[in-house]
Amino acid sequence: MISVTGLRKAYGDHTVLAGIDLEVPPGSVFALLGPNGAGKTTTVAILTTLVRPDAGEIRVAGHDVRTEPDAVRAAIGVTGQFAAVDGLLTGEENLMLMADLHHLPRREGRRRAAELLEVFDLADAARKPAATLSGGMRRRLDIAMGLVGTPRIVFLDEPTTGLDPRSRRAMWDTIRGLAAGGATVFLTTQYLEEADQLADRIAVLHGGRIVADGTAQQLKRLVPGGHVTLTFTGSPQLHAAARALGMPVPDDGLTLDVPGDGSVQNLRMLLTTLDEATVDIDALTVHTPDLDDVFLALTATTKEPVR
Repeated sequence: MISVTGLRKAYGDHTVLAGIDLEVPPGSVFALLGPNGAGKTTTVAILTTLVRPDAGEIRVAGHDVRTEPDAVRAAIGVTGQFAAVDGLLTGEENLMLMADLHHLPRREGRRRAAELLEVFDLADAARKPAATLSGGMRRRLDIAMGLVGTPRIVFLDEPTTGLDPRSRRAMWDTIRGLAAGGATVFLTTQYLEEADQLADRIAVLHGGRIVADGTAQQLKRLVPGGHVTLTFTGSPQLHAAARALGMPVPDDGLTLDVPGDGSVQNLRMLLTTLDEATVDIDALTVHTPDLDDVFLALTATTKEPVR
């Protein structure tokens, strides 16, 4: 649904994007992570036709963002970092304004507004000025406004910034609902837990380049610290496993922590070694670094893309 090859953008001598590649399949949630100033918002602005790229092949919903901007705009909905609702208008009036901008017939506009107010649990906001709504309700209204035209692709630029934990989790449910309804969601965020919870695939942007790209589990295996905890029913099994794996026997307990990345290949090799040594285990638990560890490691030290 989104295809980017060699995207470059600079402002004067400052290079923001130094040739990034992205692929986002239909119906998925894609998260773009990166520290402040990494170029996340610039990437969204280019994909949504608001900023012209310096170089690269960029197609959104099958259309070239430079030569077919109107076709791209017809296929997308965009929610920026800050709510763009009109505080003087009610929730329903904000939605009707968007319906008018999409040239929907009046009756169809009212139907679509009522539908979105229900879907986003905004019935109480229908007759209230947007300025009187809570931050979470304004954010939900903002996203609802971006969906009036029933877009195939939804861009959400840091949609939960400034929200309290309860409102943030409600927004997560909203995003999951968009994907379940068939929309493709392109999400930028600085909340690592958010990407872990929502995204089918994650890319980390740093220094103008994509330094890592994969599922949350794949990214977690990029940094050291992972291990497999083996639990045994007795000391004989523990000692036999330690001998087979060439590891020291722990001073206490019936568990053994074996370094590993948690991959299927790593687990298969571990279990084969134990099986050949006729060692039975009672339980096995895989521990991997979280996305915070991945983010800090990649944005602090990575100079070249990691695949």
